[in-house]
Amino acid sequence: MTKQQFLDDLKRRITDNKTTRWIRFGIVALIYILWTVWMHNAWLLLGLILLFDIYITGYIPFTWWKKSKNKTTRTIMSWVDAIVYALVLVYFVFAFLGQNYQIPSSSLEKTLLTGDYLFVNKAVYGPRVPMTPVNFPLVHNTLPIIGTKSYLSWPQLEYHRLPGLRSVEAGDIVVFNFPAGDTVMSKAPQLGNMDYYTMCQMFGRDRVLSDKEHFGDVIYHPVDRRENYVKRAVGLPGQWLKIIDGDIYIDDKKQAMPENVQFQYLFQTDGTYFTDPDWEELEVSPDDRGVYEPLSQRTPQDEEEARNAAAEQQWLLDHGFKTNANGQWYPIHSTFLTSKMLEQLKSNPHVTAVVKAPEMYKDNLFPAAISQNWTRANYGGKQGLWIPRKGDVLELTPQAWDIYERAIRVYENNPTAELRSDGRVYIDGKPADYYTFKMDYYFMMGDNRDNSLDSRYWGFVPEDHIIGTPWRVLISFDKDKPLLSGGIRWNRVLKDANPDKK
Repeated sequence: MTKQQFLDDLKRRITDNKTTRWIRFGIVALIYILWTVWMHNAWLLLGLILLFDIYITGYIPFTWWKKSKNKTTRTIMSWVDAIVYALVLVYFVFAFLGQNYQIPSSSLEKTLLTGDYLFVNKAVYGPRVPMTPVNFPLVHNTLPIIGTKSYLSWPQLEYHRLPGLRSVEAGDIVVFNFPAGDTVMSKAPQLGNMDYYTMCQMFGRDRVLSDKEHFGDVIYHPVDRRENYVKRAVGLPGQWLKIIDGDIYIDDKKQAMPENVQFQYLFQTDGTYFTDPDWEELEVSPDDRGVYEPLSQRTPQDEEEARNAAAEQQWLLDHGFKTNANGQWYPIHSTFLTSKMLEQLKSNPHVTAVVKAPEMYKDNLFPAAISQNWTRANYGGKQGLWIPRKGDVLELTPQAWDIYERAIRVYENNPTAELRSDGRVYIDGKPADYYTFKMDYYFMMGDNRDNSLDSRYWGFVPEDHIIGTPWRVLISFDKDKPLLSGGIRWNRVLKDANPDKK
């Protein structure tokens, strides 16, 4: 074909299109241009050439099947064409506007309930450009049934976030990728879904990596393919955070409690056990209905257990708990309550004593090197914990390294960074006395304060892990009830997913 013949053919293809075809192209092109401007990437404008050919010139035979004489071919390809268009549309909506997520655990009860399906708005903070672009649509990180990865680890794109409406604010409920989820063990679900680093603390790294029978194989997930978590942002970049008797202090100022914050309580009745209707009236799920057995009702194994039993017995007596004539404790229950639920429980005529449960075991809190004397309710020490902010400079003392080592080495991609025997930090083999952070970080906590694995356990959430904020509850299922007999929580449909945020 000569140059003149090509130009004549191009002119014919352009002029043969109906006005409606041009209108469709114009709308799609305008949306695509606006998206390109939003992406801040002029190279994407080259995609207009492809769109022009799809809608106007038709040199690439995308619709060859429409001219096929085989009816079966036309039928099958029409379905394929519709499915491909739908998947492309869903991909762009899920990647840049919003997506549905399920609440898998009780860490935010009663604000969000286990079984809630949320629509998460990604545009509020600015959508994160996909970092692992080649993945199976509508699946997060694992293909169902066969259980293999649903994505290709290559190519990996650098973190980039498009302009949003605002930044993360204090009190926001945030969906994010689990920071400690970069390394997981294939049998983690059988071990209570403990993360790899907790397993290493409890069992030792060598055993976790070598004992495949109990822990399984090592799996590495890129940032945007790590498990999705949802918590409340309680600490923002540049702030100092500490917790005193369950109250959060930011820059030494006590913060207001969200309405639905829960704590664990022990309560005793006058001899009657709580029945299912009692628990349901209190709106406590079956998973949170516990019976507490005091140590004094068990046979001590040694002197230490005997001392602990005696101390616990005195503590219970001091808080109004009673025994019967045979020295046996009246029934003691354990559960998680909001302030409103607590007042309702106290009004029950069969309840004789209620007290906030003490922390009865030692937690592995973050950061492990300096948190030995911290607890969930008293966290951060006297000074508090500083949350890194982009552009802020940190003096790299050994203590600072104990706190910020993972942020510097893993999240900010300095794999060679290390603290050497001379007490100095080295990055790329060179001594570094100061470090400038490249990203903002956040401190996230669940509203179910005594039953939430959150930043107190695994540390800061980097900005590149942030996905979005829940907008509405789409629908909610109660796993403890039949689907047609209360299994659908109709009162939660389209409910505000962050009611404490005004």
